[in-house]
Amino acid sequence: MKELSQRIENLSESATIAMSRKSRELKDQGLDVISLSLGEPDFGTPDFIREAAKAAIDEGFSHYPPIPGYADLREAIAAKLKRDNNLDYTANQIVVSTGAKQSIANVILCLINEGDEVLLPAPYWVSYYEIVKLAGGIPVVIPTSIENDFKVTLEELEEYHSDKTKMVIFSSPCNPSGSVFNEEDLGAIASYLKKHSRVIALSDEIYELINFGGKHFSLAADKEIYDQVVTVNGFSKGFAMTGWRCGYIAAPQYIADACTKMQGQFTSATASITQRAALAAIKADPSVVSHMVDAFAERRAVVGEGLRKIKGFKVNEPKGAFYFFPDVSAIYGSKNGHETISDSNDLCLYLLGEAQVALVPGDAFGSPNCIRLSYASSMEDLEKAISRITAAINKLTHA
Repeated sequence: MKELSQRIENLSESATIAMSRKSRELKDQGLDVISLSLGEPDFGTPDFIREAAKAAIDEGFSHYPPIPGYADLREAIAAKLKRDNNLDYTANQIVVSTGAKQSIANVILCLINEGDEVLLPAPYWVSYYEIVKLAGGIPVVIPTSIENDFKVTLEELEEYHSDKTKMVIFSSPCNPSGSVFNEEDLGAIASYLKKHSRVIALSDEIYELINFGGKHFSLAADKEIYDQVVTVNGFSKGFAMTGWRCGYIAAPQYIADACTKMQGQFTSATASITQRAALAAIKADPSVVSHMVDAFAERRAVVGEGLRKIKGFKVNEPKGAFYFFPDVSAIYGSKNGHETISDSNDLCLYLLGEAQVALVPGDAFGSPNCIRLSYASSMEDLEKAISRITAAINKLTHA
């Protein structure tokens, strides 16, 4: 009998990837499935970034880069962080990785020991939970509510804190809720960190450029907790570079050094051509991608209006990213013939089968009353999807 390690047996498949796989399987069977499950911009990478990659090939960037990334890219990232975020980092405090996901994994694996607790305000991005488990840590989920725009408070952080707490992880703009933490919201997390100097905050800012509410705030800008914050960012969402796989951390020196050591044994450096493309992106004024943000804002308005008309959907107004995360618990207990919709998994499977629209259950994000819908799709598909979802929900009957 072939046996796998307990480590991989305990690891759950990413719910977003699983739902995307199911929708592809149905498409392969000839069904007209609209997949709103993946968080991937439907735009192409800007031309000037592509041209930089082509030039890099012609210029011979075909050898192993330094493990933490080319020096000029790390210097440019440090300059960007100062320019846009009022963060002071040297190039040596930057580690470039194959996407923000690897950046997050590096940090967790370098800091979390067996039995350490990690606070995860829910909803959280699906991979946080599983990477913490992989590192031997204990994910501690802090429920939040749509009434508070899914934002964690100081009181909630203190309630779930223990002498085993080592880290807190959050994203802003948030995947999956679209919530954006303003200066006051971040103040709650900062106050918590000031009381607990042992705790490190991992601030995931990958959706920084997709912000409809104005200024982006970074937690590490608070000088009192600078040494307790790791900032994660990248190029996938803001520059439509998902397939290029490039993310980075800015961190206290000892954490950056540890992540370089970890990465050296797993993947080594990010692809050389990707790094040259990333250099062009990071040096550009953020306004070069404003057309994408404008398009997302237009889609947000249309999708939000449609979702609010669906019976049983409670919808807030996301201020960033490209997701809606409606509370659909009012639908639980409804019946589709003889089958009962008991939770978000049941509802998503029902909508996939009945409406041929792929969404992601909220359970995967630690919020079982919700479902996630990505509006990073064409307006035509979004309008069609809302129409189908509405019709499918209207077919349900209450017990």
